[in-house]
Amino acid sequence: MESSNKVILKNLTHDELRDYIESIGEKKFRANQIFSWMYKNAITFDDMKNISGDLKRKLSEVADIGNIEQEACFESKIDGTKKYLFLLPDGNIIETVMMDYSDRVTVCISSQVGCRMGCDFCASTKEGLIRNLEPWEILDQILKVEKDIGKRVSNIVMMGSGEPLDNFENTKRFLKLVNEEEGLNIGYRHITLSTCGIVPKMYELADMQLPINLAISLHSPFDEKRKEIMPVAKSFKIEEIIKAAKYLISKTNRRVTFEYSLIKGVNDSKKEADEIAKLLKGMLCHVNIIPINKIEESNYEKPDKSFIYKFRDELESKGINATIRNSRGSDIGGACGQLRRKYKKNLI
Repeated sequence: MESSNKVILKNLTHDELRDYIESIGEKKFRANQIFSWMYKNAITFDDMKNISGDLKRKLSEVADIGNIEQEACFESKIDGTKKYLFLLPDGNIIETVMMDYSDRVTVCISSQVGCRMGCDFCASTKEGLIRNLEPWEILDQILKVEKDIGKRVSNIVMMGSGEPLDNFENTKRFLKLVNEEEGLNIGYRHITLSTCGIVPKMYELADMQLPINLAISLHSPFDEKRKEIMPVAKSFKIEEIIKAAKYLISKTNRRVTFEYSLIKGVNDSKKEADEIAKLLKGMLCHVNIIPINKIEESNYEKPDKSFIYKFRDELESKGINATIRNSRGSDIGGACGQLRRKYKKNLI
C-alpha cells in the first residue's frame, strides 16, 4: 500500500486512517477531517482547510493522498457517454467510461494496466499485462468522474481494462473501500465484477459472500472454440466455470450473468444457442449478448441485427433469460472491448 515509502491515504479505510493518524501522534478526530477532504477530491494537503499547517507539513513528509490526473475526456455524440483518460504516477494511462442514464450514473472502471487474458476481440489485452492497479487507483477513477460531472456515481461495473480476479487482493480491498459508509458508500448490489472465469478466485469470492453481481465471460459453450477466442480458457474448462458459478449462487443467492460476445460466423449459430441452453438449464442466471465491437487488430465482425435477435430468441425459446447489450460510446472507442492502455513519456 505504499509508494515512494509514503503511505497512500486513499488505500485506508476510515478506521485504518484513524489508527494511522493516532500512530503519528495526532488526535483521532483529525482523521475524520482528512477522510472527508479526500472524498471531496482534495489534491494536496493544502486543500484541507480545517487542519493545521503543522499537520499538513507532517503529512506531506510521510503520506500521499493518492490522486490520478485527468489527461483527456471524450464525449459520445451518439449517447453522451464519456471516456476518460487518466494519468497514473508512473506515466501509464488508463481508460474509464461514464454512462449517464435517466435513473443512474454507471462508471466502467479498469483494474489493471493492460491485461494478460488474451481475448482475441479485446483491445485491452493487445500489449499484455503491464501492472496491477493499486486499490486507490481503482477507487480514484470514480472520485474523478464524480468531480467532473458533478453527480454521484450510483453503479460500478468492473469491466474496463484488466481482469479483476487476476488482481484479486487489490480488488478485494477496493470493494471494501468503495463500500465505506462515510466514503463513496456504493452498495455491493450496485457493483458488477466481470471475469473471464478464474475458477480458484471465483470460489474465494463466493466464500466472501458479498452480494455483488458477477458477470462471467463465456463467448462459446464449447471448450475448443472458447480457447480460440480467449486463451485463458486453456486453464479452466467450461464445466469447471459452471460448477464455480453454481457454488457462488449457493453462497450469495445472487443471479449470475454470462456475457456472450456475439461474433459473425464464429459463435452465432443455433448449435451454440442450443448448447448454452443445456449448460445453463435450471441456473439462477441470464445471458447478456454483446454484439462484437470492432477493433483494429481483429477481423471479427458483428452479426447482422436479424441474426442477433434470432440468437436471443433461440435462447429464450429454451427457457434461458437473455438480453442484448445496448452498446454505448462506440464512436469514442469507449464500448465493450475497445479500451486500451497508453503511456505518457518524459514525465517530470
